[in-house]
Amino acid sequence: MTALNINAQIAVIGAGAMGAGIAQVAAQAGHPVLLLDNRPGAAAQAIAGIDRQLGKRVEKGKLSAQARVTTVARLQAVDNIEALADCALIIEAIVENLEVKRELFRQLESLCGEHCILASNTSSLSITSIAAQLDHPQRMLGLHFFNPAPVMALVEIVSGLASDPALAACLYDTAKSWGKKPVHTRSTPGFIVNRVARPFYAENLRLLQEGAADVPTLDALMREAGGFAMGAFELTDLIGHDVNYAVTCSVFDAYYGDTRFLPSLIQKELVDAGRLGRKSGQGFYSYADGITRAQPTEVNSRAVVDTCVVEGDLGVANALLARLRERGVEVIQRDGHGVLRVGDAVLALSDGRMACQRAREDGLDNLILLDLAFDYGQASRIAISCGADIDPNAMQQGIALLQRAGFSVSQLSDSPALAVLRTVAMLANEAADAVLQGVACAADVDLAMRAGVNYPQGPLAWADTIGLAHVLRVLENLQAGYGEERYRPSLLLRRRVAEGRTLHD
Repeated sequence: MTALNINAQIAVIGAGAMGAGIAQVAAQAGHPVLLLDNRPGAAAQAIAGIDRQLGKRVEKGKLSAQARVTTVARLQAVDNIEALADCALIIEAIVENLEVKRELFRQLESLCGEHCILASNTSSLSITSIAAQLDHPQRMLGLHFFNPAPVMALVEIVSGLASDPALAACLYDTAKSWGKKPVHTRSTPGFIVNRVARPFYAENLRLLQEGAADVPTLDALMREAGGFAMGAFELTDLIGHDVNYAVTCSVFDAYYGDTRFLPSLIQKELVDAGRLGRKSGQGFYSYADGITRAQPTEVNSRAVVDTCVVEGDLGVANALLARLRERGVEVIQRDGHGVLRVGDAVLALSDGRMACQRAREDGLDNLILLDLAFDYGQASRIAISCGADIDPNAMQQGIALLQRAGFSVSQLSDSPALAVLRTVAMLANEAADAVLQGVACAADVDLAMRAGVNYPQGPLAWADTIGLAHVLRVLENLQAGYGEERYRPSLLLRRRVAEGRTLHD
């Protein structure tokens, strides 16, 4: 089955921000669209809102006046469910309540023709469960758009236990014809994005709880070293802590209390206090007028360094060497085990052990651990950590070298795997488990995380770039350091390392 014919009538039930956005997407693609809401006048108001938004795009030269007129003309507000009887596809975007959705789809099944595809935009409820009481559950699927639907490219095509694969293929092709980037996923808790993204929030919240660094510093590291569009605290403030916390709790409960998805007491306290983020004016940051946001903490050195010695291969951090040479530092290379020496300091990419532990076990005095950067050649900030007994002069030399390379340097407490490396390793681990469990293929997982939450690279491809053996070592050391199942490495990751293959093979 191919994409729905452009003349096929689409219906959207629910005229809130998400429903209106989906209706706009379908209408802009050329379909006649019916919009229904149980609140009197809400559907008409939503269409008027779409018209205003398109008008702003016309004013900015991003849309023609004629396209605005034809798009709005394809939208029709209706006030009863019977008007949807002849639709080819009905997309539900109402309250996240299982029983309410079940009742709606029972009505639709009895009303619509046998070839009408029924779809839910649910972000958290089981498609299998919604469809379970239908006479023909095979016609029920998930069509999960991301907010705002006209802007966000990703659409998760969610198949329940009984969903017809041909209908899933039809929705995939239809979403693609609408200019979206669709991915297939099974109906498991969180689907792809809301499952795989949990460590991005969880690991930063844990680092904050442990006092590794403050909020502005951790956010800056995610952006300026990790290449993420926003830090975890900025992002949860934008999403709303009530929403983000509820999703985490939902996934945690759905996976029977798996500690990988453990909710944060810090975030719960914000929710309890009504500090929900931007929408309440206060979250991790204050959004009151006149408030200046705190800046990330940095360490600085006045030491002068002109030469460093590289022993062995620095792995993914090798790009740092070219950066140093470009800034006039002499880089001497010799055999060794992947460390960078400057004066009395020894710098090395973290392997998941604390600096104090690695220094003792590997016999490395004055060890400074480097965090991961998405691109060591371009990143503007880097995190470091060290043991409490490091010589102050050696510390100054290490910082001076990184500053000479053009980094702003932020020091974390001696935390396993620092910030970016820990976060990326856990994202990759969760993504690997999603692939292992047949939730989605590796390509779709990576596409979902890039298109759905704007990651700089898919977590599986990122792990391949770092080196799977190194990612596995980081996770094993995190698990040993904390003594928790939370950091257990995925079987797929272990298997790929043993086979000498990548996660995309």
